[in-house]
Amino acid sequence: MERTKDDLDVLVLGGAGVDTIVYVPELPLPDADSRLVEGVLARAGHTGDFVALGLSRLGLRVHHLDVVGDDPEGELVRAFHREHGIALTAPHAPAGTRRAVNLVGPDGRRASLYDGGRGGGRYPDETVAALAGRARHAHVSITQPAADALPVLREAGVTVSTDLHDWDGEAAHHLPFALAADLVFCSAAALPADPLPTMRRIAEQGRARVVVVTAGADGALQLVDGTVRRIAPAVPPAPVVDSNGAGDAFAAGYLYGWLRGEDAERCGRLGAVAGAHACTVPATAADAVDEATLLRAAATAG
Repeated sequence: MERTKDDLDVLVLGGAGVDTIVYVPELPLPDADSRLVEGVLARAGHTGDFVALGLSRLGLRVHHLDVVGDDPEGELVRAFHREHGIALTAPHAPAGTRRAVNLVGPDGRRASLYDGGRGGGRYPDETVAALAGRARHAHVSITQPAADALPVLREAGVTVSTDLHDWDGEAAHHLPFALAADLVFCSAAALPADPLPTMRRIAEQGRARVVVVTAGADGALQLVDGTVRRIAPAVPPAPVVDSNGAGDAFAAGYLYGWLRGEDAERCGRLGAVAGAHACTVPATAADAVDEATLLRAAATAG
């Protein structure tokens, strides 16, 4: 079927917000009343923003749907999407736009402090259905009200992916997302030392055909149709300055391959290269690897 100008490759739901970046001399911070730091900057870019950016830079047609407030943070989110040419539908967030403070250490590690009082509202079912009806795929962030949209997405017939981030394998909030997605990403950070039982439980109890657990510089594991495969880490193309957004970039790179019909090994390589590139981007910036660079680097990675 010939594509039209209204077709979408990916509908991204949730994960819009603003980070205040604070570079600190060390993590964890020592006990002190005050510290002198060099540079504090607020910029748009939560998980949904970064996945949408990564997919868009790879040439995919993306639409982002999330609640956004009528506040300064909301203006930053809207400006981010205008600047990068990403379509945004933003129902009102009655408690304000989501925000967080990211403490970034000299080695690029970060500690994120999320304001749990922000957000609220909902996505109108008719809006979700209309956008999903134009899309090949939906990537769902684990922020509310995205969970309420899962049945609508399933009714629309699109494939679904999600990122559980630092899930411990037990927290109830993450389960609806884990069990409703065809492709599940998760960080190894809070999982047991052996993540395979959790990965198999997701696949057996839910819809997932692919479960990927990322472990930063140690690479990743993926469970595909019952078979476990290791994803080797990619070498960053420049010095590592910040790990913020690396998981989102990995997901975008993997989805790029998945939507092109690539095999699991190739998808994993694309994800690893995109994630490694993100680690070379300062926390104060918003950038992602482009398609030509990704394909060139993936051809030599592994």
